Amino acid sequence: MCVYLIASENIRKVKLVVSMQEMIVTERLCLRPFEPQDATRVAELLANKVISEMTSNIPYPYTESDAASWIASHRERYENRTSIIYAVTLKQTGDLIGTVSLPKLSDGLGILGYWLGVPYWGNGYATEASKALIAHCKKHFGLKRLHVTHLAENQRSKSVVTKIGIQHVRNITSTVRGLPRDLCIYESDV
Repeated sequence: MCVYLIASENIRKVKLVVSMQEMIVTERLCLRPFEPQDATRVAELLANKVISEMTSNIPYPYTESDAASWIASHRERYENRTSIIYAVTLKQTGDLIGTVSLPKLSDGLGILGYWLGVPYWGNGYATEASKALIAHCKKHFGLKRLHVTHLAENQRSKSVVTKIGIQHVRNITSTVRGLPRDLCIYESDV
């Protein structure tokens, strides 16, 4: 169980949050469950079209309502052990910078997903968050095998996947937002 405090901009409002989803702390990051008030920040981060262009499943524009609906789905999915989704925050400031997840988790197989706001690219945060989530899910969720897919032109994702040691198995062409796109497929035991 995880208990943490969330202070709003108005410091007089402090909320105690109890979640069965544990926080994961790394050298520079804190992975925590998303909260409803994160919807504004998620929409701000996804306001940059380049994130949508580098992923196959994030629409553009991405609204605060989209973010709120997405966040509202997390708890039940976690409790059913069908997915695990974390907010990636900077340990020193608590600033929300993106997400790391296993949006599909079943029978020891997980599908890894992540995105970060553009200002946070190139700092190793996605790699650090992914490694921490994989280790946590191996220990607590019986994760045995990992699957990752990224758009072929997304060299930053290729770098993350390579650094976490997942093996490239093939490329395919698939329809993404009505257009044929080349995808790189990776799978490995963890």
